[in-house]
Amino acid sequence: VQLQASGGGLVQAGGSLRLSCAASGNTFRVNRMGWYRQAPGMSRELVAYITGGGSTNYAESVKGRFTISRDNAKNTMYLQMNSLKPEDTAVYYCHTQTIYYDDYWGQGTLVTVSS
Repeated sequence: VQLQASGGGLVQAGGSLRLSCAASGNTFRVNRMGWYRQAPGMSRELVAYITGGGSTNYAESVKGRFTISRDNAKNTMYLQMNSLKPEDTAVYYCHTQTIYYDDYWGQGTLVTVSS
């Protein structure tokens, strides 16, 4: 499975961005998909994930501001980010865990939120 993330960029605080993650290859294996982020000098942390059945889970810091979704027909996952804050600045990585419990990562997309 290959994952290609896109949609990052520079935005002012309070603004919005939408990230996309397109899966290719053996996509029939894709089960849970999620977004992680890593800020400079910090560990990678979970932002949100969505299961194959559509259940979602969010980090407390993004609840009410970010929305994760997926289009299984397009093998694509999205992260709608609203009310962005400078502390949301990070490289965002998409991730999937397959039905065989293998883990795959995308290359990361940089989100920069200016104050």
